[in-house]
Amino acid sequence: MRGAIGLGLAASSVPAAACMGANSAGAATPVGGGRPSPDALIMRRLPKNNEAVPAIGLGTFLTFDVVPGQRRDHLREVMRRFWDAGGRVVDTSPLYGMGEVNVGAFATALGINDQMFITNKIWSTGEYLADESHAQHSLETSLERLWRERIDVMQCHSLVNVDVIVPMLHVWKKEGRIRYAGVTHHETAYFGPLAEWVERGDLDFVQVHYSIHTRLAEERILPAAADRGIGVLVNMPFEKARLFKIVQGRPLPDFAKEIGAQNWAQFFLKWVLAHPAITCVLPTTSNPEHLTENIGALHGPLPDRAMRARMVRHMETIPGFDRLAQMPWYPDKQYHGIIARSQSALRART
Repeated sequence: MRGAIGLGLAASSVPAAACMGANSAGAATPVGGGRPSPDALIMRRLPKNNEAVPAIGLGTFLTFDVVPGQRRDHLREVMRRFWDAGGRVVDTSPLYGMGEVNVGAFATALGINDQMFITNKIWSTGEYLADESHAQHSLETSLERLWRERIDVMQCHSLVNVDVIVPMLHVWKKEGRIRYAGVTHHETAYFGPLAEWVERGDLDFVQVHYSIHTRLAEERILPAAADRGIGVLVNMPFEKARLFKIVQGRPLPDFAKEIGAQNWAQFFLKWVLAHPAITCVLPTTSNPEHLTENIGALHGPLPDRAMRARMVRHMETIPGFDRLAQMPWYPDKQYHGIIARSQSALRART
């Protein structure tokens, strides 16, 4: 489906500069400004300290949700390749079925758990306003599933109960249970409220839907984050695989070689990464080969403003790009986890 035109990045040892906090880490140079070392990883510094993280992470929505007892060797291989290629940032949520459990199990088995940068979420309302018992239980359960004593970034999932949850995140941060506090959303209808929280300036991170197709975050959210020193995590850079569906069978444009893109995944990821406000992009996959393609975007030049505009214009010539939002999620894909099982059971009852 992805239409790769070349081999992805081979798994390799992590260069010294890839370690979080390494002084030599920095952003890759856009096209037109010289080329970085081919072995260098594209790193991004966290706005509020000198720590650096690789700019491509790993999302786990649906992809890491496997019914207990089913084979999950492919997910362990995804995690192993991610680590070996320099990946460090993994995003998950209690809402993602077995996502937290599998992240914790694989990271621990590989001996890398304490070196991962885990971003997680909380969706909690409580029985009454300011009831923290449910949120507290959610945090403790997440820590147990992830085999960790502290979570790097905890985010209020989809702004649910945000007025109560964000102050709670600041308390957990003060207590050392989390390192950073943030908010998330993936639906553009909620970008206004999301932008308002970013503009308040008392957050460390915002996670937002941003892609070569969905660019609304450029209007308020990304500028506000840059102005206030707030890190930006990006969800849905592939539009839940719909971008791959519309380019299926199509070769990359010739100019893709100018940014070192060897496949469509790298084309889409490098477009997102080139925005200076972006800290880390979180593509999801359960396929080790697709992971290798994705993580390859950590190398080579990034497009400058003119190249990014050219990339958008090219996508606008492809049939279906203007109707992508009407397409179903994950076309031609099926994920047989506990989320899918529960949804199937509900449909059978209705």
